Amino acid sequence: MPASIAGIATAVPPHRIAQTDAAEIAKHYSCTTAAQERLFLGLYRRSGVETRHSVVLDRSDGDLDGRQAFYSPSPPTTRDRMAKYAEQAGGLAVAASGPALGEAGVAPERVTHVVTVSCSGFHAPGFDVALIQHHGLPAAVARTHVGFMGCQGLLNGLRVARAFVEADPSACVLLCAVELCSLHHQYDWDADQIVANALFADGAAALVVLPWPARSDGAYRLRATGSTLIDDSQDAMTWRIGDHGFTMTLSPRVPHLIGRHVRPWLVDWLTRQGLTVATVGSWAVHPGGPRILSSFGEAVGLDRSALEPSYRVLAEFGNMSSPTIAFILDRLRQARAPRPCVALAFGPGLAAEVALFD
Repeated sequence: MPASIAGIATAVPPHRIAQTDAAEIAKHYSCTTAAQERLFLGLYRRSGVETRHSVVLDRSDGDLDGRQAFYSPSPPTTRDRMAKYAEQAGGLAVAASGPALGEAGVAPERVTHVVTVSCSGFHAPGFDVALIQHHGLPAAVARTHVGFMGCQGLLNGLRVARAFVEADPSACVLLCAVELCSLHHQYDWDADQIVANALFADGAAALVVLPWPARSDGAYRLRATGSTLIDDSQDAMTWRIGDHGFTMTLSPRVPHLIGRHVRPWLVDWLTRQGLTVATVGSWAVHPGGPRILSSFGEAVGLDRSALEPSYRVLAEFGNMSSPTIAFILDRLRQARAPRPCVALAFGPGLAAEVALFD
Protein backbone atom coordinates (compact mmCIF):
# COMPACT_ATOMS: atom_id res chain seq x y z
CA MET A 1 0.00 0.00 0.00
CA PRO A 2 1.50 3.42 -0.95
CA ALA A 3 2.65 5.73 1.84
CA SER A 4 1.51 9.30 2.35
CA ILE A 5 2.67 12.24 4.44
CA ALA A 6 -0.42 13.21 6.37
CA GLY A 7 1.18 15.86 8.57
CA ILE A 8 4.28 18.07 8.49
CA ALA A 9 5.47 20.48 11.18
CA THR A 10 8.73 22.22 12.02
CA ALA A 11 10.32 23.85 15.06
CA VAL A 12 13.37 25.98 15.83
CA PRO A 13 15.05 27.13 19.08
CA PRO A 14 13.64 30.34 20.56
CA HIS A 15 16.71 32.51 19.94
CA ARG A 16 17.98 33.59 16.54
CA ILE A 17 20.81 35.72 15.24
CA ALA A 18 21.42 37.80 12.14
CA GLN A 19 24.28 36.57 10.00
CA THR A 20 26.11 39.89 10.37
CA ASP A 21 26.03 39.53 14.16
CA ALA A 22 27.10 35.86 13.98
CA ALA A 23 30.11 36.91 11.91
CA GLU A 24 31.07 39.62 14.40
CA ILE A 25 31.00 37.09 17.25
CA ALA A 26 32.83 34.37 15.36
CA LYS A 27 35.64 36.51 13.97
CA HIS A 28 37.00 37.13 17.47
CA TYR A 29 37.55 33.39 17.88
CA SER A 30 38.90 32.71 14.38
CA CYS A 31 40.89 35.70 13.12
CA THR A 32 44.29 37.00 14.18
CA THR A 33 45.02 39.43 11.33
CA ALA A 34 43.11 42.09 9.40
CA ALA A 35 43.53 40.09 6.17
CA GLN A 36 41.99 37.03 7.80
CA GLU A 37 39.14 39.15 9.10
CA ARG A 38 38.31 40.51 5.63
CA LEU A 39 38.29 37.03 4.11
CA PHE A 40 36.30 35.68 7.03
CA LEU A 41 33.54 38.31 6.76
CA GLY A 42 33.35 37.73 3.01
CA LEU A 43 32.74 34.00 3.54
CA TYR A 44 29.88 34.79 5.90
CA ARG A 45 28.37 37.32 3.46
CA ARG A 46 28.44 34.82 0.60
CA SER A 47 26.82 32.03 2.62
CA GLY A 48 23.28 32.85 1.51
CA VAL A 49 22.20 32.91 5.17
CA GLU A 50 20.50 35.97 6.65
CA THR A 51 19.28 34.67 10.02
CA ARG A 52 19.35 31.37 11.90
CA HIS A 53 18.36 29.83 15.20
CA SER A 54 20.65 28.18 17.74
CA VAL A 55 20.45 26.46 21.12
CA VAL A 56 23.76 28.06 22.17
CA LEU A 57 22.36 31.59 22.00
CA ASP A 58 21.42 33.07 25.34
CA ARG A 59 19.21 35.80 23.85
CA SER A 60 18.11 37.17 20.49
CA ASP A 61 19.05 40.83 20.87
CA GLY A 62 21.19 43.29 22.78
CA ASP A 63 24.98 43.50 22.97
CA LEU A 64 26.91 40.75 21.23
CA ASP A 65 29.07 40.14 24.31
CA GLY A 66 27.76 37.12 26.15
CA ARG A 67 25.09 36.16 23.62
CA GLN A 68 26.94 32.91 22.95
CA ALA A 69 28.60 32.14 26.28
CA PHE A 70 28.66 28.39 25.55
CA TYR A 71 31.92 28.85 23.63
CA SER A 72 33.66 31.01 26.24
CA PRO A 73 36.22 31.18 27.73
CA SER A 74 37.49 27.91 26.14
CA PRO A 75 36.11 25.48 23.54
CA PRO A 76 33.60 23.04 25.04
CA THR A 77 34.55 19.38 24.94
CA THR A 78 32.56 16.78 23.05
CA ARG A 79 31.13 15.73 26.41
CA ASP A 80 29.94 19.32 27.04
CA ARG A 81 28.33 19.48 23.62
CA MET A 82 26.57 16.14 24.03
CA ALA A 83 25.23 17.22 27.41
CA LYS A 84 23.72 20.29 25.72
CA TYR A 85 22.31 18.08 22.97
CA ALA A 86 20.66 15.78 25.52
CA GLU A 87 19.21 18.83 27.28
CA GLN A 88 17.74 20.45 24.16
CA ALA A 89 16.91 17.79 21.54
CA GLY A 90 13.82 16.35 23.23
CA GLY A 91 12.05 19.69 23.56
CA LEU A 92 12.54 20.54 19.89
CA ALA A 93 11.35 17.07 18.86
CA VAL A 94 8.19 17.48 20.93
CA ALA A 95 7.58 20.99 19.55
CA ALA A 96 7.64 19.71 15.97
CA SER A 97 5.82 16.41 16.46
CA GLY A 98 2.76 17.69 18.33
CA PRO A 99 1.49 19.90 15.47
CA ALA A 100 2.32 17.19 12.91
CA LEU A 101 0.15 14.68 14.76
CA GLY A 102 -2.58 17.29 15.09
CA GLU A 103 -2.58 18.12 11.40
CA ALA A 104 -2.74 14.43 10.50
CA GLY A 105 -5.66 13.91 12.89
CA VAL A 106 -3.77 11.11 14.60
CA ALA A 107 -4.29 10.34 18.28
CA PRO A 108 -1.05 9.46 20.10
CA GLU A 109 -2.24 5.95 20.87
CA ARG A 110 -2.60 5.32 17.12
CA VAL A 111 1.17 5.63 16.48
CA THR A 112 2.77 2.25 15.86
CA HIS A 113 6.32 3.28 14.89
CA VAL A 114 8.68 6.12 15.79
CA VAL A 115 11.60 6.83 13.43
CA THR A 116 14.12 9.39 14.65
CA VAL A 117 16.89 11.04 12.63
CA SER A 118 19.95 12.95 13.82
CA CYS A 119 23.64 13.33 13.01
CA SER A 120 24.55 16.07 15.49
CA GLY A 121 24.28 14.23 18.81
CA PHE A 122 23.93 10.99 20.68
CA HIS A 123 22.45 10.05 24.02
CA ALA A 124 20.48 7.09 25.31
CA PRO A 125 17.67 6.98 26.08
CA GLY A 126 17.23 9.36 23.15
CA PHE A 127 14.66 11.92 22.09
CA ASP A 128 12.44 9.08 20.88
CA VAL A 129 11.71 8.39 24.53
CA ALA A 130 10.90 12.08 25.07
CA LEU A 131 8.34 11.79 22.26
CA ILE A 132 6.78 8.70 23.82
CA GLN A 133 6.59 10.19 27.29
CA HIS A 134 5.37 13.66 26.32
CA HIS A 135 2.72 12.62 23.82
CA GLY A 136 1.65 9.46 25.62
CA LEU A 137 2.56 7.16 22.76
CA PRO A 138 2.17 3.43 23.43
CA ALA A 139 5.05 1.92 25.40
CA ALA A 140 5.11 -0.86 22.80
CA VAL A 141 5.72 1.53 19.89
CA ALA A 142 8.49 0.26 17.60
CA ARG A 143 11.51 2.59 17.63
CA THR A 144 14.14 3.00 14.91
CA HIS A 145 16.96 5.55 14.79
CA VAL A 146 18.69 6.74 11.61
CA GLY A 147 21.99 8.21 12.73
CA PHE A 148 24.94 10.07 11.22
CA MET A 149 23.59 10.22 7.66
CA GLY A 150 24.03 13.99 7.36
CA CYS A 151 21.79 16.38 5.45
CA GLN A 152 20.08 13.56 3.56
CA GLY A 153 19.01 11.81 6.78
CA LEU A 154 15.32 12.75 6.66
CA LEU A 155 14.98 11.06 3.26
CA ASN A 156 16.69 7.95 4.66
CA GLY A 157 14.21 8.02 7.52
CA LEU A 158 11.33 8.48 5.11
CA ARG A 159 12.40 5.33 3.24
CA VAL A 160 12.28 3.42 6.54
CA ALA A 161 8.83 4.83 7.35
CA ARG A 162 7.57 3.93 3.88
CA ALA A 163 8.73 0.33 4.34
CA PHE A 164 6.79 0.04 7.60
CA VAL A 165 3.59 1.42 6.07
CA GLU A 166 3.81 -0.67 2.92
CA ALA A 167 4.41 -3.81 4.98
CA ASP A 168 1.52 -3.17 7.37
CA PRO A 169 -1.61 -1.23 6.30
CA SER A 170 -2.42 -0.54 9.96
CA ALA A 171 0.92 1.20 10.59
CA CYS A 172 1.21 4.86 11.58
CA VAL A 173 4.75 6.24 11.66
CA LEU A 174 5.91 9.37 13.45
CA LEU A 175 9.16 10.47 11.75
CA CYS A 176 11.15 13.14 13.59
CA ALA A 177 14.49 14.74 12.72
CA VAL A 178 16.40 16.98 15.14
CA GLU A 179 19.74 18.65 14.48
CA LEU A 180 21.69 20.98 16.76
CA CYS A 181 24.52 21.81 14.37
CA SER A 182 25.59 24.97 16.19
CA LEU A 183 26.92 22.78 19.02
CA HIS A 184 29.76 21.84 16.69
CA HIS A 185 31.10 25.18 15.56
CA GLN A 186 34.91 25.00 15.37
CA TYR A 187 36.51 28.38 15.97
CA ASP A 188 39.94 28.36 14.41
CA TRP A 189 41.45 29.42 11.09
CA ASP A 190 40.33 26.58 8.83
CA ALA A 191 38.44 27.34 5.61
CA ASP A 192 36.23 24.22 5.75
CA GLN A 193 35.23 24.94 9.33
CA ILE A 194 34.58 28.64 8.67
CA VAL A 195 32.26 27.75 5.76
CA ALA A 196 30.46 25.20 7.96
CA ASN A 197 30.13 27.72 10.80
CA ALA A 198 28.65 30.25 8.37
CA LEU A 199 26.00 27.83 7.09
CA PHE A 200 24.78 25.50 9.80
CA ALA A 201 21.96 26.07 12.26
CA ASP A 202 19.49 24.22 14.50
CA GLY A 203 15.99 22.94 13.87
CA ALA A 204 13.56 20.03 13.96
CA ALA A 205 10.85 18.58 11.75
CA ALA A 206 8.22 15.89 12.14
CA LEU A 207 6.22 13.97 9.54
CA VAL A 208 3.31 11.60 10.07
CA VAL A 209 3.42 8.78 7.53
CA LEU A 210 0.23 6.77 6.89
CA PRO A 211 -1.05 4.42 4.21
CA TRP A 212 -2.52 6.23 1.20
CA PRO A 213 -5.06 7.79 1.01
CA ALA A 214 -4.48 10.08 3.97
CA ARG A 215 -7.35 11.99 5.50
CA SER A 216 -5.66 15.39 5.52
CA ASP A 217 -6.08 17.81 2.62
CA GLY A 218 -3.00 18.33 0.50
CA ALA A 219 -1.23 15.19 1.71
CA TYR A 220 1.78 14.08 -0.29
CA ARG A 221 1.79 10.54 -1.66
CA LEU A 222 5.30 9.04 -1.69
CA ARG A 223 5.72 7.35 -5.07
CA ALA A 224 9.40 6.37 -5.08
CA THR A 225 12.80 6.87 -3.48
CA GLY A 226 16.31 6.51 -4.87
CA SER A 227 19.95 6.77 -3.90
CA THR A 228 23.40 7.02 -5.45
CA LEU A 229 26.99 7.08 -4.24
CA ILE A 230 29.31 9.26 -6.33
CA ASP A 231 32.63 7.67 -7.27
CA ASP A 232 35.91 9.05 -5.95
CA SER A 233 34.26 11.46 -3.54
CA GLN A 234 34.71 9.98 -0.07
CA ASP A 235 36.93 12.85 1.04
CA ALA A 236 34.64 15.58 -0.34
CA MET A 237 32.20 15.66 2.57
CA THR A 238 32.93 14.03 5.92
CA TRP A 239 31.52 14.25 9.45
CA ARG A 240 33.74 12.94 12.23
CA ILE A 241 33.81 12.96 16.03
CA GLY A 242 36.67 14.84 17.66
CA ASP A 243 37.67 15.86 21.16
CA HIS A 244 35.88 19.20 20.77
CA GLY A 245 32.70 18.28 18.95
CA PHE A 246 32.07 16.89 15.48
CA THR A 247 34.15 18.23 12.61
CA MET A 248 33.08 18.65 9.00
CA THR A 249 35.08 18.49 5.81
CA LEU A 250 33.28 20.34 3.01
CA SER A 251 35.56 20.33 -0.01
CA PRO A 252 35.34 23.01 -2.71
CA ARG A 253 34.96 20.02 -5.07
CA VAL A 254 31.41 19.31 -3.88
CA PRO A 255 29.62 21.69 -6.30
CA HIS A 256 31.75 20.36 -9.18
CA LEU A 257 30.97 16.74 -8.25
CA ILE A 258 27.27 17.53 -8.09
CA GLY A 259 27.38 19.35 -11.41
CA ARG A 260 29.22 16.51 -13.12
CA HIS A 261 27.55 13.39 -11.72
CA VAL A 262 24.02 14.12 -10.53
CA ARG A 263 22.22 14.86 -13.80
CA PRO A 264 22.83 11.46 -15.52
CA TRP A 265 21.73 9.55 -12.44
CA LEU A 266 18.71 11.78 -11.80
CA VAL A 267 17.53 11.74 -15.42
CA ASP A 268 17.76 7.94 -15.48
CA TRP A 269 15.87 7.66 -12.19
CA LEU A 270 13.14 10.05 -13.34
CA THR A 271 12.78 8.10 -16.59
CA ARG A 272 12.10 4.96 -14.60
CA GLN A 273 9.30 6.86 -12.84
CA GLY A 274 7.84 7.94 -16.20
CA LEU A 275 9.05 11.53 -15.79
CA THR A 276 11.54 14.03 -17.18
CA VAL A 277 13.10 17.09 -15.56
CA ALA A 278 10.57 19.22 -17.47
CA THR A 279 7.57 17.31 -16.13
CA VAL A 280 8.55 17.74 -12.46
CA GLY A 281 6.19 20.34 -10.98
CA SER A 282 8.30 21.51 -8.03
CA TRP A 283 11.65 20.88 -6.38
CA ALA A 284 12.68 20.59 -2.72
CA VAL A 285 16.47 20.57 -2.96
CA HIS A 286 18.45 20.64 0.25
CA PRO A 287 20.32 23.97 0.46
CA GLY A 288 23.74 22.73 1.49
CA GLY A 289 24.95 26.16 0.42
CA PRO A 290 24.33 28.60 -2.42
CA ARG A 291 27.00 27.05 -4.66
CA ILE A 292 25.49 23.59 -4.22
CA LEU A 293 22.08 24.93 -5.24
CA SER A 294 23.43 26.84 -8.23
CA SER A 295 25.55 23.88 -9.39
CA PHE A 296 22.57 21.57 -9.18
CA GLY A 297 20.34 24.02 -11.01
CA GLU A 298 22.86 24.53 -13.80
CA ALA A 299 23.50 20.79 -14.18
CA VAL A 300 19.83 19.86 -14.32
CA GLY A 301 18.73 22.88 -16.34
CA LEU A 302 16.63 24.71 -13.76
CA ASP A 303 16.51 28.46 -13.33
CA ARG A 304 16.72 30.06 -9.92
CA SER A 305 12.95 30.43 -9.58
CA ALA A 306 12.54 26.64 -9.50
CA LEU A 307 14.85 26.51 -6.47
CA GLU A 308 13.67 29.71 -4.79
CA PRO A 309 11.98 27.86 -1.86
CA SER A 310 15.35 26.26 -1.08
CA TYR A 311 17.18 29.59 -1.29
CA ARG A 312 14.59 31.23 1.00
CA VAL A 313 14.77 28.50 3.64
CA LEU A 314 18.58 28.80 3.59
CA ALA A 315 18.32 32.57 4.00
CA GLU A 316 15.78 32.47 6.84
CA PHE A 317 16.97 29.40 8.78
CA GLY A 318 20.43 28.38 7.54
CA ASN A 319 21.36 24.79 6.80
CA MET A 320 19.73 22.75 9.57
CA SER A 321 21.00 19.47 8.11
CA SER A 322 18.38 16.69 8.00
CA PRO A 323 15.19 18.62 8.97
CA THR A 324 15.74 21.24 6.27
CA ILE A 325 14.01 19.26 3.50
CA ALA A 326 10.80 19.23 5.57
CA PHE A 327 10.90 23.04 5.90
CA ILE A 328 11.00 23.27 2.10
CA LEU A 329 8.30 20.63 1.56
CA ASP A 330 6.03 22.39 4.04
CA ARG A 331 6.54 25.70 2.25
CA LEU A 332 5.76 24.12 -1.13
CA ARG A 333 2.66 22.44 0.25
CA GLN A 334 1.33 25.64 1.80
CA ALA A 335 1.88 27.45 -1.50
CA ARG A 336 0.06 24.62 -3.33
CA ALA A 337 3.09 24.20 -5.58
CA PRO A 338 2.50 21.99 -8.61
CA ARG A 339 3.21 18.30 -8.40
CA PRO A 340 4.88 15.88 -8.83
CA CYS A 341 7.50 17.16 -6.40
CA VAL A 342 11.05 15.89 -6.21
CA ALA A 343 12.97 16.18 -2.92
CA LEU A 344 16.73 15.73 -3.07
CA ALA A 345 19.59 16.01 -0.58
CA PHE A 346 23.31 15.29 -0.41
CA GLY A 347 25.35 13.80 2.39
CA PRO A 348 28.73 12.29 3.26
CA GLY A 349 29.84 9.72 0.79
CA LEU A 350 29.40 11.84 -1.40
CA ALA A 351 25.85 10.47 -1.63
CA ALA A 352 22.51 11.73 -2.91
CA GLU A 353 19.02 10.73 -1.84
CA VAL A 354 15.84 11.48 -3.75
CA ALA A 355 12.11 11.10 -3.14
CA LEU A 356 9.17 11.60 -5.49
CA PHE A 357 5.79 12.87 -4.27
CA ASP A 358 2.47 13.54 -5.94
